[in-house]
Amino acid sequence: MRGPLAWPAVPSMRSRAERFDELVIDAATRFERQWGRPFPEFELGVEDVPPSDPAPWEHDEVPLGRFFASDARREARVVIYRRPIETRVQSAQELALLVDEVVAEQLAALLGVRPSDLDPRYDDD
Repeated sequence: MRGPLAWPAVPSMRSRAERFDELVIDAATRFERQWGRPFPEFELGVEDVPPSDPAPWEHDEVPLGRFFASDARREARVVIYRRPIETRVQSAQELALLVDEVVAEQLAALLGVRPSDLDPRYDDD
């Protein structure tokens, strides 16, 4: 009798990138529920690192996320950068908190509100 070729999926078998993706999706979903109405159409993405050619108006620091407004060809996009966020934290709890902050900032830009309007835990300072 033959068994399965791979073990059943267990949480410890997920990659860091997969766990990060789940944190981003969980945060966006939670903020949409708290907002009380659907967000406008947008794409939510996670990239490992930001492009190496920043826009002229961007600061010299490495961005943790970006909001791209919609145009005639595509809908609005929110992109969260995994590696810059991961390098700024020491624990899984800090990672979850920083992901929440970055997602709140980018979704607030999408909605045209302050991040603290979207996430009451967000500190505007």
